[in-house]
Amino acid sequence: MTIQELKNTLTQVEQLVFRMEDGNKIPSHFHITEVGQIEKRFIDCGGTVRHEKKASLQLWESIDVWHRLEPAKLLKIIELSEQKIALENVEIEVEYQGQSISKFALQFDGKEFVLKNLNTACLATDACGIGVDQLKQKFVDLKEQIVSCCSPNSGCC
Repeated sequence: MTIQELKNTLTQVEQLVFRMEDGNKIPSHFHITEVGQIEKRFIDCGGTVRHEKKASLQLWESIDVWHRLEPAKLLKIIELSEQKIALENVEIEVEYQGQSISKFALQFDGKEFVLKNLNTACLATDACGIGVDQLKQKFVDLKEQIVSCCSPNSGCC
């Protein structure tokens, strides 16, 4: 979900309900303590220089169980962020404290905002030799070894 998609959605919902991908709800007294834009410049294991921009929303819950953030208030916070820190219309990443600070993609299922799990991945699979084609070939090779070893006439079983 991008910033613009979030803004559009905020104009159409009556309340903010966030949940984890597994269905567990974020307590309704959460705060959004940060809205930011993160730029990351890095080099992958294949030597390619990369640049990434994301918007960051930090969800936090406290003992203040009476707090409720309304959609209109969050929309104002985002619009202020666009003005004050030049927040761009980029993909949103949500930070939320579990056992450690975790990052999630944000989706809307028509009723609730869903924190979707993110995964790491190799960005240079062609350089590492672990691309899909290489993995498929290794699987085929392994399967052939098992079949030839355990065939009825192989003498191993």
